[in-house]
Amino acid sequence: MELAALATAAVPGLSPTGVAAAADDARDFTSAVVIDSEGHRWRIRSPQHQEAAMRLETELQVLRGFSTGIRAELPFRVPSVAGAVRRGEMRTFVYNHLPGTSLELSALAQQPQAVIEDIGRTIAAIHDLDEAVVDNADLPRYSAERYRQRRLNELDQAATTGEIPALLLRRWEHAMEDRDLWRFTPAVTHGDLHEDSLLIEGERVMAVTGWTDLHSGDPADDFAWLTAAGDAEFTEKVLAAYRRHRTGEVDEHLMRRAALTAEFALAQWLVRGHASENPEMIAEAKGLLEQLKTDIETYGGQPIALTPAEGEAPVAPAEVQDSRPVARAGAAATVADTGEWADSGEDDDEPAVITDAAASGRSNHEDVREEVTEDHDQTGKVPAFAPRPLPGDEPTGSIPVIMDQPPAEEPLPDRIFEEEDEGDLPIHPDEASERRAKEKHFFPAVASASSAASTESASSAQSASSAQSAAPVDHADPEPSSSPASPDSPESPDSPESPDSPASADSAASPEADEDGQESIYQRHPGLRPPAA
Repeated sequence: MELAALATAAVPGLSPTGVAAAADDARDFTSAVVIDSEGHRWRIRSPQHQEAAMRLETELQVLRGFSTGIRAELPFRVPSVAGAVRRGEMRTFVYNHLPGTSLELSALAQQPQAVIEDIGRTIAAIHDLDEAVVDNADLPRYSAERYRQRRLNELDQAATTGEIPALLLRRWEHAMEDRDLWRFTPAVTHGDLHEDSLLIEGERVMAVTGWTDLHSGDPADDFAWLTAAGDAEFTEKVLAAYRRHRTGEVDEHLMRRAALTAEFALAQWLVRGHASENPEMIAEAKGLLEQLKTDIETYGGQPIALTPAEGEAPVAPAEVQDSRPVARAGAAATVADTGEWADSGEDDDEPAVITDAAASGRSNHEDVREEVTEDHDQTGKVPAFAPRPLPGDEPTGSIPVIMDQPPAEEPLPDRIFEEEDEGDLPIHPDEASERRAKEKHFFPAVASASSAASTESASSAQSASSAQSAAPVDHADPEPSSSPASPDSPESPDSPESPDSPASADSAASPEADEDGQESIYQRHPGLRPPAA
């Protein structure tokens, strides 16, 4: 119920009548689906710690970059932010609800060919996006060689834990040192794509969520989740569909790097556990690493390097490889509740209960401690690798270090949010990016609300006459209706609406106002009306 209250604060006028849990990573976010009095659904997502808050702020920048033109060209829908409210030092976001349901990987592999074809088309559409989407959000772009070097730096950092089996360290380093494996053309990459990110309805991928790690880099990262499918036929069908729909180049070693990414994610999970001092994450990562080591010793593992390491047997071809799928770290943190509404027949008018697990024992993100483990043969630990400096780039781990930054001097330009931004944010847009954001109308639905009101009032003299006799607009409202500034308009986006303006008068006289004579959120902002469930 706390999330429902936050949704009301983030989107004034929203009247919740029910709430249910939404599938998400419970270690990072508390999520729910809220249904309002008009039967529309909204998704609310609240961060559990500072690093998760930083990811949501990054996602906000990404979603702003999806202009109307870009969204129209995509074969799927992406979320839209309807509002935000501050919860302590972090912000909780409310999104327009998207159609479709996420499926378990095993169930996804059993879907009809049309769904599998659409999954390949969806990934291809992401990789064919213009890199301006990345640039507008001030997110990183990597060349193939720089991306390989970053992977090596992350491997060095993981080795400092002294808890990664030596077999895996040698295997990963050999693959990362193989330059021929890393000859790829960088592309816009989702960065956190997996089965929970795909919302399926019928035989279509209706929407893609989780845009917190967008960047330009290795497209193989978006195929890592398929290595956990355990169904080679399903993986091959998705890859074949991807090749058919992709307009850019598809390199021949893509699935080898995808398998490497899936394996190395276990080491990154271990580093993240140490950084947050979370013993549960550390124990989970160590268990998964031991399973992977045993699998490789028994079966040989999935092929990653192009040539075998010194002293190792030749790598078997992929089609005859007998290996278990790589488990995705953190998958167990997804909430068990599927977001269904109560159907027991009792108290149907009461909201469902949110069942997200709390991130117990979790602390805010800290720098990974730089401890060098000595070489002790009796413990099985391995020495740390020597750091590999990258020109123009500091070595990084799997988690970006949050640096001290001065508070933002100006609030974000959108009038959707109820209050000004404060504190440290991961991205501080400069004057040029602010201007581009206003020119591109990243929230055209909000902008159309004022235009629709003006057209409606101008089209009928009778409506204008009725509006003049209506009660004036209450200017004590902290969120006056306004549309984002247009480059052709001299008016400031922060200027409140005049009580004598046709739009205000028409709204006040609207016959769809509630019993207290106050217009609902959907009259003030028609563009925020989400699609009916």
